[in-house]
Amino acid sequence: MTTEADARPLAAYMAVTAAYWAFMLTDGALRMLVLLHFHTLGFSPVQLAYLFILYEIAGVITNLSAGWIAARFGLTSTLYAGLGLQVVALIALAQLDPSWGLGASVVFVMLVQGLSGVAKDLSKMSAKSAVKLLAPSAQGGLFKWVAVLTGSKNAVKGLGFLLGAALLALAGFQASIWGMAAILTAILVAVALRMPSGLPTGKKGVKFASVFSTDSNVNWLSAARVFLFGARDVWFVVGIPVYFYAVLSDGSEAGNRVAFFTIGSFMAVWTILYGAVQAYAPKALRAATRPEAEIVASARHWALALVPVPIILSLLVAIAGAPAPWLTATVIAGLLVFGALFAVNSSLHSYLILAFSKGERVTMDVGFYYMANAAGRLLGTLLSGLSYQLGGLPACLAVAAIMVLLAAVGAARLRPEPASVAV
Repeated sequence: MTTEADARPLAAYMAVTAAYWAFMLTDGALRMLVLLHFHTLGFSPVQLAYLFILYEIAGVITNLSAGWIAARFGLTSTLYAGLGLQVVALIALAQLDPSWGLGASVVFVMLVQGLSGVAKDLSKMSAKSAVKLLAPSAQGGLFKWVAVLTGSKNAVKGLGFLLGAALLALAGFQASIWGMAAILTAILVAVALRMPSGLPTGKKGVKFASVFSTDSNVNWLSAARVFLFGARDVWFVVGIPVYFYAVLSDGSEAGNRVAFFTIGSFMAVWTILYGAVQAYAPKALRAATRPEAEIVASARHWALALVPVPIILSLLVAIAGAPAPWLTATVIAGLLVFGALFAVNSSLHSYLILAFSKGERVTMDVGFYYMANAAGRLLGTLLSGLSYQLGGLPACLAVAAIMVLLAAVGAARLRPEPASVAV
């Protein structure tokens, strides 16, 4: 029988998850709105990458400090701050004036995206740290709760990609931004009013220097995370949307709509599949019955399993030359396979960082780890625009293969810890 005391952690977990879902829906929609809107204005792949650079730089800086902020002021404070800053970013972006010059527009959007990056990583660090503190200690409990939060979040973000593309085609840029700001404000107020107790409120005397981990497992896992997420974003951020736009759009308004919906649908399906596989990963890996040593070792095996996919796709696109329907279908199928394997890798990492983290410094270890995650996204974003500019989609995919291999090297250095949380 569930007691009131037992129900409080679950209620807090559900409130945190709902807030995180709301944020990620707008985050996915905003990324798609910005990418497609500015591509139609004539921005080059490198210029499109510039729009997201400050977003990722802000993520690196925010994650480095967010763990300390949460330890000092509490997890609910950082969660509310993340949601509130996203509302401010949306309202600011709605002020963009089409009459501004190219340089002014790029700088303004970069700054707004930087604010959104701060918001995203405050929300993410808060939600992921809360799982460590609220999850049941029963066998498999931590991996299961992490997988549900992360998997559902990515499914929601996938819907955000589709929502952003649809809103741009049907309502236009500014109306879409204002609508999302209004909805997220309402959700922030509702969550703040209904948030139950159960999360730490912070304590004085926590030193900023403590955000840097001395645990070798945390450091090697963070290094693997850099290259894993760089391998995704090197084709995901700029490469594949621009490639599909070139293949699908004839330059007319109707052609643009078709391209927008197709690109948004692909990115939505890819991200939803990614989230679904993440949520299923604990069962697929038999996490409840396997010893931790096997789960730690599997991180390297799953990273190596991902390497052949971008290599094969890169060679196919390079050899085929001109786009063709069969090639587009093959690229889509191959990237969905990449997404499924990537999801298992990501889910393993998300579990392991919490298993390796000690309860008293979980926010700081998680913040440090997600700083590495943001650094990987930054690296992937930079290389996505540059690789596509120099060698098209084949170059993006070739770089992805190299980065996955480096992620496997980092994962191979992980060692099971007897004192870590039981699976």
